[in-house]
Amino acid sequence: MKSFYVNFYKMAIFEINNGKVKRIKLSEFKIEKDLQRLIEQNLETVFNCQLIATEFSTGSIHSGRIDTLAISEDLNPVIIEYKKVASSDLINQSLYYLHWITDHKGDFQIAANKALDGEIEVDWSDIRVICLAPEYKKYDLHAVQVMGANIELWQYKIYENGILNIEEVFKRTHSTSLKQPDDFNGKNPVMVEAGKKAALTRKTAIYSVEEHYENLENSIVELFNTVRDHIISLDNSIEELPKKHYIAYKTSQNFVCLQTYKKKLTLYLKINPDEIQPLPKQARDVRNVGHFGTGEFELTIKDFSDFEQTKHLIVEAYKNIGG
Repeated sequence: MKSFYVNFYKMAIFEINNGKVKRIKLSEFKIEKDLQRLIEQNLETVFNCQLIATEFSTGSIHSGRIDTLAISEDLNPVIIEYKKVASSDLINQSLYYLHWITDHKGDFQIAANKALDGEIEVDWSDIRVICLAPEYKKYDLHAVQVMGANIELWQYKIYENGILNIEEVFKRTHSTSLKQPDDFNGKNPVMVEAGKKAALTRKTAIYSVEEHYENLENSIVELFNTVRDHIISLDNSIEELPKKHYIAYKTSQNFVCLQTYKKKLTLYLKINPDEIQPLPKQARDVRNVGHFGTGEFELTIKDFSDFEQTKHLIVEAYKNIGG
């Protein structure tokens, strides 16, 4: 059974004024809809998602309404459910809607195309279900862990001075098994296995890091592992999520998307190009250039010298999403 971390400590927020600290009291939303409206109006800032629909009906047979239906920056479906108070119903409803959307992909596709005014290529390799409540009972946290469903539990606190704190207290662990660099030298059974996994991917739309190794020449593999280790070591909360065209690295949202090529690595970072002047020779502004992955700052790394000169920019991207 996978372990998980539950934050039961009491957080105290203080305001500093002229060397004096004042404790800020907790507040609350008058009605649940106020919380939902606030998140939907700031969906991109909070969860980096685009709104598809609010109070989305699941039809007369299922007779339910999804609080917020959205799509992530990686084009994954997103369901968000809210509660003003701790309630086990939140977990049950979320699990119900997770199963519903899995069986009604067409309904989501139609809604996404309509909301975003175009034919959207939805990535069904991952479906995010976000629960947002002021607290969770330990029994609910244990139940989510045992179920193994892809449900994220987020806890919010609203304070009298208008400060809103949102913290993830449970996330499903996405783990990827990787081989050591020496395993990829020359002809290797691992690469054969990767080919088999690629075939499986075409059927299941589930991707792995090993598939991205297939693009690399042997001379670039060590560089890739060094860059990958640097990104992951920034914080133990960072997730590595392989997608079809890139590997995303994220906490609450992506801050690096990495693409592999034969002789280079391309990274898309959450950095405003205007804030990095002059741009390094390895970088370019791609705000008006179509590309896979999220981020408007492109960084090309061909060797260890490129990496050493620009790795601080990866840290800046991490800081930009709030760590």
